[in-house]
Amino acid sequence: MRRRYMLGLVLVVIVAAGAAAQDRAIRGFPADETALQRQREMQLRAVRPRADSRARPYAQRQPALAGGSGSRQVAEFALAQFKGRGLDAWIEEYEAYMPMPRERMVRLVAPRSYELRLAEPVVAEDPDSGDAGQLPTFNAYSADGDVTAELVYVNYGVPEDYARLEKRRERQGQIVIARYGASWRGIKPRWPGNMARWGCLIYSDLVTMGTYQGDVYRGAFRPEFGVQRGSVIDMTIHPGDPLTPGWGSEAGGRKLPVGDARRS
Repeated sequence: MRRRYMLGLVLVVIVAAGAAAQDRAIRGFPADETALQRQREMQLRAVRPRADSRARPYAQRQPALAGGSGSRQVAEFALAQFKGRGLDAWIEEYEAYMPMPRERMVRLVAPRSYELRLAEPVVAEDPDSGDAGQLPTFNAYSADGDVTAELVYVNYGVPEDYARLEKRRERQGQIVIARYGASWRGIKPRWPGNMARWGCLIYSDLVTMGTYQGDVYRGAFRPEFGVQRGSVIDMTIHPGDPLTPGWGSEAGGRKLPVGDARRS
């Protein structure tokens, strides 16, 4: 899977202080900035309802993928809303490493041949489900590779599940298949101990989070062919850009080579 850089946009809003300080601290803010932060939050709450109603149709015009043109347009719309209400706001740009796939393929080779479509069917009630520019079905920060191996079911793919396999002395060099749930998805591809695995497939179990539970379109559950998208990065190691650990992802700034970024 090839990767590329994407531009991240951060909308910064500064509101003039005017409220009296309150004694209760806010986690993450110094004590002498508590009053200022509370005032900012009050003014932003006053802006949000009207801005949300205007942004909804605007945001639906095209996918707003991170770093894409749609994301930029939404950020500029939000900026105009804040400035129009007298807030001191601007956009700051950061250059983060965000992978996008060039090629994806999952194929069963035995006992019969079957290739997964890797695309969700269009939902008649949702025109955006057929948008050609929608995010591909993949998990970001997956490793590149082309592997063929035996498929082994690992339940939720949490450490306890892998421990059971180790007791059974499962042989090395396998592709594991795990279902979503019970943990952060980034845990599932990381088989602990010395047992190697060549790949990991993660799927949504319809019994626990889909059609078996209730209404899948107007309700809260996943449709039969719905695919989750997300990241399998190790959040304990990379809570942000993996190529700028400990410093800002400024455009044109210092970055690690991709091969030097920690994976585990």
